[in-house]
Amino acid sequence: MRPVHVLGVGLASSLGHGRDAHAGWAQAAPVVDEARFAPHPVHPLPPLPFAEAIPRRESRQMEDWQRLGTFAAGLAIADAGAQDRVAEMDLVVAAGGGERDAALDAQILQARPEEAALHAMLQGGLRPTLFLAQLSNLLAGSVSIVHGVGGSSRTLMGEDAAGAEAVRMAHARIAAGTSALGLCGGAFLAERPEIVLMHGFGGALHAGPWAPMAARPGRLVLGSAAAFLLLGEAPGIARLAFAATDQGAPEGSDARLDALWAAAPPARPGALDIWAGPFDTPRPGLRLADAFGHAVEAAFPLAVAVGALAVQAGAPQVRVAMQGAWLGEAVAVLEAA
Repeated sequence: MRPVHVLGVGLASSLGHGRDAHAGWAQAAPVVDEARFAPHPVHPLPPLPFAEAIPRRESRQMEDWQRLGTFAAGLAIADAGAQDRVAEMDLVVAAGGGERDAALDAQILQARPEEAALHAMLQGGLRPTLFLAQLSNLLAGSVSIVHGVGGSSRTLMGEDAAGAEAVRMAHARIAAGTSALGLCGGAFLAERPEIVLMHGFGGALHAGPWAPMAARPGRLVLGSAAAFLLLGEAPGIARLAFAATDQGAPEGSDARLDALWAAAPPARPGALDIWAGPFDTPRPGLRLADAFGHAVEAAFPLAVAVGALAVQAGAPQVRVAMQGAWLGEAVAVLEAA
């Protein structure tokens, strides 16, 4: 097995973008918008310099979640100083569906058309590119076009478990020698009416003023974020010593997570634990969602990225764990390069 290192990280969240904005995330006051989607708070994005990173001709074809992910992927490439190696990079992306046209949805709900009229309204109200924008793999295409990433491309769709699997897959390919550089990560835009509505209908959202995870058991607060990591064999920010995932029936989740921990490198004295799950747990560790909200596909890559920065800053080891909102478990361990 070849060593795998984090060479660069690209981060964008409610705290800002880049390394400096995220270095002190555990001590930072959370940025929350309690009014826009009341009674459900969200962690919103600040204005980001998309126009500086994405050519206008490409940006016009994107939705905001694509811009967010493409922007973060470019930050990871630049952070590693690997702009001259983009042709070698393999891409693994975790992404949800495209954005809804809320105005058109409202018109359809008000009109309550028959099936034939519904199709006519959709065809007349949406541009062809918006039909295509429902495809999750458009994010990978945008990353490839804007940044010139020329290797293989895989897109995973499956909520927070997809983000963890993207990291695991990129790690496994580099460790096996089948990939030289792996650009992996995900993006999630919480500030979308249909996203809030979907989670609200599922009964998963916290309602009322923002509260930390411990004060809202079984309820989540969504947060917009994107996180990408550039992985490779050469020493970099931190060594990704372990990355594993599992999935099965909800009632076996704790046992599967314990099994992943048993397979991981043992904890070192002074190790830092990060809990990347959307709901609180008795397990120790910093709560990622208290700072960023739950970023779904981006949650696990985000935890690994800030963990890598913590190792670079002197932490002897960072251990990341997650249980998904619906399904999936994941563990990653970072150590000094």
